[in-house]
Amino acid sequence: MGYELRVERPAPLAFAELATVLGQAGFEFRGSQEAGEVLARHGEGVHAIAVWNGGGLSGTPGSDWQVAQLARVSALLGARLVGEDGESYAIRDGLVEQLNGSAAYEFGKIDEILAAGPAVWSR
Repeated sequence: MGYELRVERPAPLAFAELATVLGQAGFEFRGSQEAGEVLARHGEGVHAIAVWNGGGLSGTPGSDWQVAQLARVSALLGARLVGEDGESYAIRDGLVEQLNGSAAYEFGKIDEILAAGPAVWSR
């Protein structure tokens, strides 16, 4: 099992809002109001980036591309993307960043990460 990132926000996330936001932003959803997957396209492929459990979103990214996609979804929903250790991930000034207290780690430019696609991290 990988490292989980959760989409968190003060107000509960309703399925209707999730579906509307995802559709407007070009993401896809497969499943039902109770459970499903959020998918993003790259080239000819469709890749899972998050799981919907009927009340929240989470993902276990295996690439910078998946982290960037999760950060995009979080921002569109007015939410924060939070890791298991309390760090957060965000898009700021065109960069995907991991924030932990006052420290920030830059993954890179969002446009470049998205263009590169879902290449899996090597372990």
